Amino acid sequence: MKIYTRTGDAGQTGVIGGRVDKDDDRVEAYGTVDELNCYLGQAMSFMNPEKYPDLLADMLQVQHELFDCGSDLALLKQELRPYKVSAEMVDALEGWIDKYDAETPDITRFILPGGSTVSSTIHICRTVCRRAERRVVTLARTQEINPEVRRYLNRLSDLFFTIARTANHREGVADVEYARSAEVFRRKS
Repeated sequence: MKIYTRTGDAGQTGVIGGRVDKDDDRVEAYGTVDELNCYLGQAMSFMNPEKYPDLLADMLQVQHELFDCGSDLALLKQELRPYKVSAEMVDALEGWIDKYDAETPDITRFILPGGSTVSSTIHICRTVCRRAERRVVTLARTQEINPEVRRYLNRLSDLFFTIARTANHREGVADVEYARSAEVFRRKS
């Protein structure tokens, strides 16, 4: 099989159910999800398997689910096939957030992205995830989408924040609080 097809040379690409311009909101949305998946792969490459076996396993699952998100976003009409991203996937993210948050110290102020290499790279994932979510919101204004993809990305950015803090904690690096932040978070109960 050849990698190149030449079918996109005129500025269009294939999606599930037809062809669209390469700068279509749908392509922007799933393209940003793909970009996020690449950054996540990079972040995972910085994780020591002995220190992060749980996170690596969970993040590998997220990578597969990001492919599901992209697949759902590439679908022009739901009647072409069932959606892949489900509410149960969002629930699983919430479970991971709770699990990893319990491992980290309390925060009361905003924190600055950074610290360890793993943490700072996961913060990049968090911001690209937020951009992907914004692209999906834009797409949903004019075209049909699976609303669970939007919920998934919203929750995933929260997971990335939590994982970034978990990475700093495991590396013995303190989070740096934003100096001009008021107390905005409540302590864990």
